[in-house]
Amino acid sequence: MKKVRCGIVGLGQIGPMHCESVSQIENAQLVCVCDLDEEKAQKYAQMYRCDYTLSFDELIARDDIDLIHVCLPSGMHAEFGCKAAKAGKNVIVEKPIDVSLEAADRLIQTCRQCNVKLSCISQHRFDPDIDYLKKAIEKGALGKISFGGSHTKWYRSQEYYDSGDWRGTWALDGGGALMNQSVHYVDMIQYLCGPVEEIQAQCATLAHERIEVEDVAVATLKFKSGALGLLEGNTTAYPGFCTRLDVYGSKGGVVIENDVVKEWKVDEYPAPGSQVVEGPKGASSAVIYGKSHTRQIADVVNAILEDRDPLVTGEEARHPLAIVLGVYEAAKTGKAVKL
Repeated sequence: MKKVRCGIVGLGQIGPMHCESVSQIENAQLVCVCDLDEEKAQKYAQMYRCDYTLSFDELIARDDIDLIHVCLPSGMHAEFGCKAAKAGKNVIVEKPIDVSLEAADRLIQTCRQCNVKLSCISQHRFDPDIDYLKKAIEKGALGKISFGGSHTKWYRSQEYYDSGDWRGTWALDGGGALMNQSVHYVDMIQYLCGPVEEIQAQCATLAHERIEVEDVAVATLKFKSGALGLLEGNTTAYPGFCTRLDVYGSKGGVVIENDVVKEWKVDEYPAPGSQVVEGPKGASSAVIYGKSHTRQIADVVNAILEDRDPLVTGEEARHPLAIVLGVYEAAKTGKAVKL
């Protein structure tokens, strides 16, 4: 079996999740990991029986690597992704694609010019219940959508923000509760309800010190379809609650909490078979996610082998970034922002 050979740069909170995901994919192989912390790099190299390096240039110079996973601070995604693409490597970056549209567009254009695949982690598109709801909406099962709500009600301690110089900064984190913790569910609401046309918003820093960015953001949305929506990003919700999606239409409504259906009230369309379970409320990404990360990385691996676009392209990843930046602009100016 032909395998896609992977290299991972960045072994902080989410990099190890990529290591584990690659190890579970039959047609993928982890070849090398890269981090400035040699002890950490050596640890994961031993754990996954691969090479390690402290140099990103050495990583992308290898001729036995096909796909580079960029698991660095958000504001470094385009820089390192472009370097990998220019070295002829396919690229998958963690969320968000970067912290500005200019950087995102540069990464998208570079990967297209270099004829390599680009994807950005949006693993909730691969959650079984969200996928089921998406297909139901596409079949018209909910009728005309009138409302969509996205809520991330998490908690992050002061120690979390103090744990890295880049956390809570505009330059490398790109934002706070909305850009970092909530961007997945921002993606989900536009994925399910369609493009956003207009945003009004408020942002504030209410429960943390020594951060430049918001820990609470709320916004009202107008979708291009005419439907309205609400958006909440929150890292002050002690001790941590849930992520939630609400989608209501003329033929029914659905509530998803912690990635599984909590309520399914849709005329003439059966509910999915999964059971509602108590999720690890407000926990770290590495605790909450896992299987869907593996599903998405497997899709990228298959896209490379089949020479097709992955299901989440760079262009798709640009949409939630544009919404988050629109929220920030609306909050800053006090005016409605049109996308």
